[in-house]
Amino acid sequence: MSTRQLLNDERAELITLLRDLSDDEWEAPSLCAGWRVRDVVGHLLYDEMSLLGYARFALGYRLNTDRVNNGLVDRARDLTPAQLIERFDNSGQRITGVWPSLGLADILVHQQDIRRPLGRPRTIPADRLVAVLRHPDPFARPRTYTRGLRFVATDVEWSAGTGPEVRGPGEALALAAVGRPAALEDLTGEGVETLRRRHGV
Repeated sequence: MSTRQLLNDERAELITLLRDLSDDEWEAPSLCAGWRVRDVVGHLLYDEMSLLGYARFALGYRLNTDRVNNGLVDRARDLTPAQLIERFDNSGQRITGVWPSLGLADILVHQQDIRRPLGRPRTIPADRLVAVLRHPDPFARPRTYTRGLRFVATDVEWSAGTGPEVRGPGEALALAAVGRPAALEDLTGEGVETLRRRHGV
């Protein structure tokens, strides 16, 4: 299956989840520090922008990734949940369509940012999960967390890296590789302590 189809399937699953959320769940904290569920979805509306439009937006924040992301959240702050869903569903994939592996990695992790705190687990299809493990979001600086460690998934056929081992479900590895300390409790191995230090916990 193509990466573009994996991305489309992941988007569709996220939209189905969002349509099922209660008002309280929309206001609940996500795994992204300081962001509610609604803020995560607001951030994903970057896909409404053209590449040129996004570049101009990012330049306004001096290309600082954290400031750009928070700027995207601020841009969508007054939208209702229904408006957020409609705009995400109709965003046109103007950026992720050009770079589908980035879009898949970003949306899969953000779906887990929503699901984990809300207690809404799912089984991620192996092909989507392996694709994200192979190609994590580069803007999340995965090497900050993974360098010098060997990551081994226990539920899908994937491993990478050299050094002390970190083992666990592929979903937890994918989250830990992009700075989600909530996933660390699902991991084992002699490399976990190093990973904890890198997460600051």
